[in-house]
Amino acid sequence: MILINSIQGNVQSFDIGARVTDPLQLEWFETNKKIMRRHTRDGREIGWKVVKGFPVLQDGDILWADDHTVIAVSILPAPAIVLKPLTMLDMATVCYEIGNKHLPLFIVNEELMVPYEDPLFRWLEAKGYEPVKENRVLTNMLRSNVQPHEHGSGTTLFSKILQLTTKS
Repeated sequence: MILINSIQGNVQSFDIGARVTDPLQLEWFETNKKIMRRHTRDGREIGWKVVKGFPVLQDGDILWADDHTVIAVSILPAPAIVLKPLTMLDMATVCYEIGNKHLPLFIVNEELMVPYEDPLFRWLEAKGYEPVKENRVLTNMLRSNVQPHEHGSGTTLFSKILQLTTKS
């Protein structure tokens, strides 16, 4: 097993040369896991235990390299709600509603993205925001000082995902 304790760079700025890239395919919600053991697409077993200061993995992050191979993170596309708010009031309202549901929010260029949830999609449509459902690579999650949680007896899709990924 290859133990990872740092990120070597990103494929956009790292000179790979003639090396072959062996992707470590991850779901968006796995990019901030503290302990993980996975196999790359070509079958290499890698693992890491996050030490303080280890950043959230981004698409293209290089975890390991030798003279022949580079292991790079490849975040898999996932169903997402994609929005382009037209005004600052729309932006504030949509971000407030998404935050109030304790859902992760991703911002790339002028687009807001949230992992797909049908009730949120329908609410956004009903309010006239013109959401679109697309498969997207969810990266650049907005960070907050509050962990996702739920008020009341219900659970969110995000909390269900977290429960599924933390079971051994």
